[in-house]
Formats: sequence, structure tokens, C-alpha cells
Amino acid sequence: MKNYQFPFIAKFAFALISVTILVYWLMVLQDILVPFFIATIFSMAILPVANWLEKKRLSRILASILTLFLFIIISVIIIYLASTQIADFGDMLPQLEQKFTLWFNQIQRWVQENFNVGKRTQIANLKKYGTGMLGTGLSTGGSFFTNALSTTGNVLGDMSLIPIYMFFFLYYRDFFRTFFHKLFHQVSKKKVDEVLNRIYEVVRSYLTGLVTVTLIVGSLNTIGLLILGIDYAVFFGFLAAFLLVIPFIGILIGSILPIIIALITKDSPMYAVGVAGVFVFVQFLEGNFITPYVVGSKVSINGLVAIIALLLGSALWGIAGMALSLPTIAILKVIFDAVPDLKPYGYILGEPVRGKK
Repeated sequence: MKNYQFPFIAKFAFALISVTILVYWLMVLQDILVPFFIATIFSMAILPVANWLEKKRLSRILASILTLFLFIIISVIIIYLASTQIADFGDMLPQLEQKFTLWFNQIQRWVQENFNVGKRTQIANLKKYGTGMLGTGLSTGGSFFTNALSTTGNVLGDMSLIPIYMFFFLYYRDFFRTFFHKLFHQVSKKKVDEVLNRIYEVVRSYLTGLVTVTLIVGSLNTIGLLILGIDYAVFFGFLAAFLLVIPFIGILIGSILPIIIALITKDSPMYAVGVAGVFVFVQFLEGNFITPYVVGSKVSINGLVAIIALLLGSALWGIAGMALSLPTIAILKVIFDAVPDLKPYGYILGEPVRGKK
């Protein structure tokens, strides 16, 4: 009996249906899968600490607990420092409101002088175009705070699972490795271990590089903002650097708030231009020198795929999906490169090799 070969259209239809079902369940199980994937990546990042503690003759469970405890302490310190900066920034809001009012009046006068549009007409137009959004907000105001509190509680509840997942990933890591040996029993254990080690190396390199780049970029942003005399330079500088978890556009998003602050708090708009110049210059350094030097070729994803992954991650899981997009694509590339039939897909995900066709 001859082996029957399915036509291409049938294979394509089957693949499309499979992807559709996969995406559907990824969306339905978002609250479970997002903390799970975040915990997986964080576990790979702190695994060297657990291994080091075990080499000091600590038991697996004690090493896992101490490593997780250290991770929680560092996370709490970072959250505390960020919250104090946000609280200080909140104290500045009345001053910003006064500056914004003055700035808004100046814009009104400029529009009136150059376009002969009276202030009352300007305000009427603003109310006209803002009625829909404002009306929607007021009509749903009764349930807004309830929904906000409910959403916040759900997010905190889901995120609280991350340390639990991380502990089990650290404690059962040999158990999981054996599972993959049994799952791919037709492949040699050495080959499976190579793929798993490569995934670990790629994720660890990505996270280590991201932290290093964040510190460098945050410092450069802060120095530039301090030179310009922008208030809360440290906060704004490292906020934009932290948003590097969102590839390509993260630092640009982080520059919007300090530009607005510069426009409101400074007498000349040239300060806002200077802030924009600082972030554009740092973005240029980050993309062309800092990230390539720090991360190198260990996480080699081409720009087009990274942008597509960013958009798909945003559509699927929002901000969390954007942050997880690059490490997920890097993991998929490692898997595709290891499977002969999937190597073309691994090739298209990576950076083109110059000088080769």
C-alpha cells in the first residue's frame, strides 16, 4: 500500500485550523498562562543562584527557597523605590496643574490671534468632541471603580502565583528534564539536553542583557535629563529604560511624559525639544551599539519578525504579551533549528548572515 500524501491545500487548512484553536485557548487561558510563562522565564534567570547554593552543599529544597527569597527581596526593593518616586511625583501634581492651566491659556490666545477663533468657541469645540468619551465615562461611572478594583484584585491574585510556580520549576527541574527525555524518546538524550540548555542560555542571555542595557540606558537618560534640569530625572530616565521590555517603541513611549513635563514646567519649549533629542540619541545608541554589544548574537531575531511578534503579543495578551514576545520567539527559534523539518522557519526568524545566500 502506497503512502498517501495530503495535498498542500489540505495541509495548509489543517495548520490554519490548528493555529486558530491554539490562539483561542491562549486567549481563554490568559490569566493562567501569563503568570506561568513569566515564572518560567524568571526561573531560568535565577537558576544559576540555585545551582551555586547547591554546590555549597545545601539541599535542593533549601537552595530553591533561599533563591526565591532573594528574588522576592530584590523585587520588593525595586517596587518600593518605584512607588516612592511615583508618590513624590504625585505631590507635584498641583504645581503641574497650575502650569498646565497657564500653558493652556497661552495656547488659547495664540489660536485666537492667528486663527480668529474665540476662547468660547475653542472650549465649545473641545466639549463637543469630548462629549462622547465623557458621556461614556459618566454613564458607566457607577461600575467603573468596581471593575477597576475587581481587575486589580484579579491581577494581584494571578501574579501571586508566580513565586509558587518558580519554586516548583527550581525544585523539580531534573524531573521536568526527565519528562522531556521520555516525551522525545526517539531522540537521543544528548540532543534533548542540548536543546534544553540552548533554550536556557538564550533566555538567560536575553534577561541578563536586558537588565544590563536597562541600567546603561537609564543612566544615560538620567544624565541627559539632569543636564536639562528636568524634575524627577531619575524616575523618568529609568522608566523609559524599563520600557525596553517592549521592543523598539518602549523607550519612545517612556519619553512622552518627560516631554510633557518639560513643556509644562519650563518657560521655553526648547527644553521639550532637548528631552526628545536626549531620548532619540539614547535610542540610537541602544539600538546600534549598546544592545548589540551586550546581548551580541545570542538572541538573534531579525527586526521584521520582532515587530510582528510585538504586535501579535499585544493583540493576544496586551502589555504582558509584548514583554514576552521576544523571549518566546527566541525559544521557538531554538526549537525550530533543532528539528530538521522546521529549520526553514528557524532560519526566517533569525538575522540574515551577511555574505551568504
